[in-house]
Amino acid sequence: MQIFIDSADLAEIKEAVAIGVVDGCTTNPSLLAKVGRKLEALIPEICEVVNGPVSAEVVATDCDGILKEGRALAKLHKNVVVKVPLIVEGLKAVRVFSKEGIKTNVTLCFSPTQAMLAAKAGATYISPFVGRLDDLAQDGMELIQQIVTIYDNYDYDTQVLVASVRNPVHVTNAALIGAHCATIPFSVIKQLASHPLTDSGLAKFLADAKKNAGAV
Repeated sequence: MQIFIDSADLAEIKEAVAIGVVDGCTTNPSLLAKVGRKLEALIPEICEVVNGPVSAEVVATDCDGILKEGRALAKLHKNVVVKVPLIVEGLKAVRVFSKEGIKTNVTLCFSPTQAMLAAKAGATYISPFVGRLDDLAQDGMELIQQIVTIYDNYDYDTQVLVASVRNPVHVTNAALIGAHCATIPFSVIKQLASHPLTDSGLAKFLADAKKNAGAV
């Protein structure tokens, strides 16, 4: 399963890439607002750091507006994936983008039927938001299972990009189900590499090594 970092913070993106596990990056207007950067200026910088797809989101909600913004974003760098909201006007735009060879990430997906329509429209990626469903006492991972099954049934090319990931359990379950990718906050990426038994085991090894430093 590919791991994308869900961030617009260039410093933490660089740190995550240095670990050697990052395959791509996703951004959104909320993440950009946190770092106070303009999309058009930041995305090329991210693309120079991340050797893979980088999602940049449109803010228009009408087809013509989405097409105009998306075409401009696609020109920023060859790795840009245009992020489009899962609404009827967005699906219309995705169909056009697909014909023009512009990659798309259809975002804010909360149902299997939405995901099916996105695939039929030609989306490169579909982003189901598992954490937000969990917040409403629904099973976000059940949605991933449904989408993966539907896509497998009909050989859709659209890749399932699990979003709104809150913890390592989401990542594990996404991988077991067979999702193609997951976009993960840097804090959770670091959690993936952590385990208390690793920490305690390493501490013991280092302590024993120190004791044995003067051995012949």
